[in-house]
Amino acid sequence: MATDAPRAETRPGTKVLARVLIYYALLAFVAWVARDALPRSGALPQPSLDLLFGSAPTPGTPPVVPAGAADSGLAFIVGVAMVSTLLLSLPVAWIYVLTRAKRGYQQSVVHLLVILPLVVSGIVVLVKDSLPLAFSLAGIVAAVRFRNTLEDSKDAVYVFLATAIGLAAAVNVPVAAVISVLFNITVLTLWYTDFAHAPVALEGRLADQRLKKARQLARTGTFVARIDQEVFRDMTREQLEGVAERAWNRAHEKQTESGGGSSETVVRIRTRDVEELRRVIEPRLTDHVSRWRMIRTVPGDGNFQVVEYSAKLKKETTADDLLALVRSAGGTALIDAEII
Repeated sequence: MATDAPRAETRPGTKVLARVLIYYALLAFVAWVARDALPRSGALPQPSLDLLFGSAPTPGTPPVVPAGAADSGLAFIVGVAMVSTLLLSLPVAWIYVLTRAKRGYQQSVVHLLVILPLVVSGIVVLVKDSLPLAFSLAGIVAAVRFRNTLEDSKDAVYVFLATAIGLAAAVNVPVAAVISVLFNITVLTLWYTDFAHAPVALEGRLADQRLKKARQLARTGTFVARIDQEVFRDMTREQLEGVAERAWNRAHEKQTESGGGSSETVVRIRTRDVEELRRVIEPRLTDHVSRWRMIRTVPGDGNFQVVEYSAKLKKETTADDLLALVRSAGGTALIDAEII
């Protein structure tokens, strides 16, 4: 029995993008038909249509509008401007919801992107030819206080865009369409490419390496913290010193097994006089090894002490050479020495 082929998974947002493209295409077709049909219908004087669709008459030549058609023409222009604004604002709201899906968004902001340009376009058509009305509107807006905090700076940009679409649709509908289309193209490009998600220095292979190292450090830090709280806190000093010695030896064994080229040799020395041993040993170490450091000094069994040195040998020097050097330089201050 034949099985149906699995459905190809679509990238999130593909349906929204297709809907926006089809919507803009249909909107352009309807606008083209309306621009040719309205003058023939005689529903609106030609000068008003010219102003609405951006083909204004020659400057200095005032439009001639019949006396009886002035009021109806203004109302019709307001209606067309507001409908155009609404149609051009919907794709902006869709793109906003799509690009903010991960971080979340406020429904009131989405509603604002649709309602604000609608109101702006209606008001601008009303006051653009009347100076007293413009001043009255400014006074009303100054008397009303709006208190709303936007969570993201991009939300403020969307609010400015909604205002711009409303202003443009009231003056020139094609300009409003260009603003809407170009803004959505820019936002979609930034969202799809995840532009500036990380600095250039943290992209590609280097980013993977640093992320892996950070995860290892996080795991190591958590493990050590738990060991410290659950085990080390209740141990005595002698037990802690024993654990430290075993941990150091184990780390040295791991480094040797991994074959690291920069491994160091550790020599353990038993002495009755630490200060005298350091006075005679350390100058010789400085002359015969690449670098060295004293790891620790701990009490030994009996009346002697244990001193441990870590040394990075030169290429021509072996661990046996280092041990022979320590034994010959230690003199009477040295009881015994060994490589660990």
